[in-house]
Amino acid sequence: MSPPDEPLDTREKELENRIQMLEKHLERLSAHISDDGVAPAASTPASRPAAQKVQDHSAEEMPELSEEVLGWASRNSVLPRLAAVCFLMVIALILRTVTDSGLVNKLLGSGLGMGYAAALMIFAWYKYTAESPLAPVFAACGVVLMSSVVVETHMHFKSLPLVPAYLTLMVTGFGMALMSRRFNAFVPISVGVLGMCFAGAAIDYPHPFFPYLALVLYTANVLGYFAAQLKRCSWLRWSVLFVTMVMIQLWGIRLGVMLRKGEAIPPELAPAWFLPVLAIFFVTFLLLSLLGIVKSGGQKISRFDFSLPTLNVIWAFALARHVTAAWQMNVNLLGVIGLLGAAGLFGMTFWCARRNVDGAPGTNTYAFAGSTMLALALPVATGTFVMSLPAISLVAITMAIVSRVWENGGVRGTTYLMNIYACVALVFVLRGEGPGATDPVNMLPAGLLAVIALYHYQWCRRWPVPADSALFDAFDRNDRSAVLLLLGGLASGFFMLRIGIFQALQFVQEAVQRDAFRGGQSVLINTAAIALILLAYLRQNKEIRNVAILVTVIGAIKVFLYDLLGTHGLPLVFSVFSFGVAAAVESLALSKWQKPPAGQAHEEAAQT
Repeated sequence: MSPPDEPLDTREKELENRIQMLEKHLERLSAHISDDGVAPAASTPASRPAAQKVQDHSAEEMPELSEEVLGWASRNSVLPRLAAVCFLMVIALILRTVTDSGLVNKLLGSGLGMGYAAALMIFAWYKYTAESPLAPVFAACGVVLMSSVVVETHMHFKSLPLVPAYLTLMVTGFGMALMSRRFNAFVPISVGVLGMCFAGAAIDYPHPFFPYLALVLYTANVLGYFAAQLKRCSWLRWSVLFVTMVMIQLWGIRLGVMLRKGEAIPPELAPAWFLPVLAIFFVTFLLLSLLGIVKSGGQKISRFDFSLPTLNVIWAFALARHVTAAWQMNVNLLGVIGLLGAAGLFGMTFWCARRNVDGAPGTNTYAFAGSTMLALALPVATGTFVMSLPAISLVAITMAIVSRVWENGGVRGTTYLMNIYACVALVFVLRGEGPGATDPVNMLPAGLLAVIALYHYQWCRRWPVPADSALFDAFDRNDRSAVLLLLGGLASGFFMLRIGIFQALQFVQEAVQRDAFRGGQSVLINTAAIALILLAYLRQNKEIRNVAILVTVIGAIKVFLYDLLGTHGLPLVFSVFSFGVAAAVESLALSKWQKPPAGQAHEEAAQT
């Protein structure tokens, strides 16, 4: 070989020597392992294919699915728990068979079943003390069996009175809560609360004695709050809340229907208890939500605690209004009480904002609930819906200003919804050509709402959203939603001028009033489009420009799909002419949009 190849040969010889030394070392190690009583590993040649090595390595990293399932079952003691459930069910079925066969009477059989359920729960306590994995099984089976026996004994056997049945369910729930607190276990209190809640709702359904049922449901909601302290379990609290609201709703609807018909009210409806029980639930739900927010500290609050105040407001006020109206009570007084409740919710908003906690959790929760209560109660208190809308809008802009001080984007978003709601409600009420829609008195709330909404939009463009707003960061970082305030203000102003046009046409001949009114609305829309596009051009504002284009489209639809098919004479001429002017002005403005001046354009052309 040539001299340059000698170093390469030397390296190959060294590598072969080292491989031989490694093979000898591996043989000695295998012999040593076999002397210790462990089977030696099969020797593999050095020339083992690389693909086979990769395959074996992947097999080691990815065990078979059956092994994973068996490992999971072993870790969670699935088979012993299933076996325990089966044996416990066998004993319960034997007791049921003995009772059904008549060997023992119904009362004694029910007592045996309840005693067996109580023994299971006591034994669960002992198993939790011993840290046995079967403890949750005994607790869950005991609660399910106790709930089933109580419901069946009361409804089918008629051997357990109503009050002891409800008390048994409540004692079971409290016992499971105590067990969970003692051993820091979630299963006992969860099954205890669910069993108490659903079994209580099932007793005498659909004609339960509602005051007693309300007491059971109240206890279930309170225990559900304590269960959430052990583990974030929104599903449990949602389930109990749903059953509670449905059953109290059933109570209120049945009571309201019978009061309207003037029929004799059965004792289970207990009309004197309905409003006090509803008020207790309303206050309790607010306090439970507040406690959950306070306990969360600086962490993100749960969806349940965030949504509960608003759902509570809608549910409780709607039910109270239904029953008071059916009972022919003072509905205006209910509205005043609702306004006091809204003031209390806004007070809780300020309290949450002033806490020394990062992010001020709960501020928007009670701001949204207070706004909802204000929107529901103010029309009831004043007796007029339209006149209450500017007040809601005024509260919205006030809260928006305060939200800038707090640097709270959630409250700012709530004020958007308040103003948008007020504008949409106004449009809904003033649509059409009836006497209520064209009443000149409605020009005042429509004008006020237009001014406040437009000012709200200008304020939003003057003050940007907070830098660290979770709401706007997630959905609307550029604050595009504020343009809805501009649209709401324009719609409110349109309906104000629309009423003015209608009133002015009262002095015109009745034959041309309808055509003139329809044509006047089209002229009003097209004039608004001209004003908007000129304002956008002067300010070089793309947002107002887009709104102007939208208004122009609305004007086109109004002119060509409505006026041309149903309007005649001069009103139709003015309608089409106004749209033509709007289209021409908009075309001219858009053609010159952001064009540089003539001198600047000449300089740029000379430089190129």
